[in-house]
Amino acid sequence: MRVAILGCGYVGLELGRQLSPTHEVVGVRRSAAGLDAIEDAGFDGVQADLTEPDSLAAVPDADAVVFAASSGGRGAEAARSVYLEGQRGAIEHFASRVDPPEQYLYTSSTGVYGDHDGEWVDEETALDPATEKTEVLAAAERVATEEATAAGLDGTVARLAGLYGPDRYRLDRYVTGPVTAGLLNMVHRDDAAGAIEHLLQTDDARNEVVLVVDDEPVEKWTFADWLAAECGEPEPPKQTIEAALSDDDVSPTARRRLRSQKRCSNERLRDLGYEFVYPTYRDGYRAAIDAYRADQ
Repeated sequence: MRVAILGCGYVGLELGRQLSPTHEVVGVRRSAAGLDAIEDAGFDGVQADLTEPDSLAAVPDADAVVFAASSGGRGAEAARSVYLEGQRGAIEHFASRVDPPEQYLYTSSTGVYGDHDGEWVDEETALDPATEKTEVLAAAERVATEEATAAGLDGTVARLAGLYGPDRYRLDRYVTGPVTAGLLNMVHRDDAAGAIEHLLQTDDARNEVVLVVDDEPVEKWTFADWLAAECGEPEPPKQTIEAALSDDDVSPTARRRLRSQKRCSNERLRDLGYEFVYPTYRDGYRAAIDAYRADQ
């Protein structure tokens, strides 16, 4: 199987590393530095800009295309350019090839759920995106399923929880605080990539949305206290959501995000047969904790 990873960044690079021993992989980035990162990860790279579909002609034919691009943490307009227009251009481009891919997978975010008052959510839960950007993400999921299917591609959405892992452990945020109350839904980078690989190799998830999240959503205060104890540090200072919202400098977008509380279920992913390398944060943070303690 040949896989093309469009927007081959944090998760895409790990996906390529996992796939390349047994599959042909090509990563797509728009910058020369991005190509260097792909080369360092051990597989082939192609320079192309996803907001310019004609540039995708440089990407070889593939059996599966993964759209894993990021809008770079920018606002709704940047998200619309990448996730809507860019994705539509990519689908149209690859679907029109003489030898089109059989599978198409788009990486989304659990931010599309909005607030569910701390209750459990799964793939059947109605979406209620809380920000303009997450509204774009919800629309992009429909592009990946409905529009991809209409174009003749089997579209799958991997709805990723909060990513952590190498270079993204953010220990200082939780060990030093202050830590605002709320719920964390997380998945280690290696499992995000591993789940995508698994979805590419099973027919059961085609034209579906699948939540990619670990086994144990956790209260931020609980997580922070555990992390501090494991690092040999005192419990960090804490604040309630109400206290955080009382700050006049908190933006409207951040306010909506603070109010968006839910627990994400991975039951569907487990039913599909995926086995986690890091089932909970306790497993996934061990390397970072060991490194932290070694530096003290």
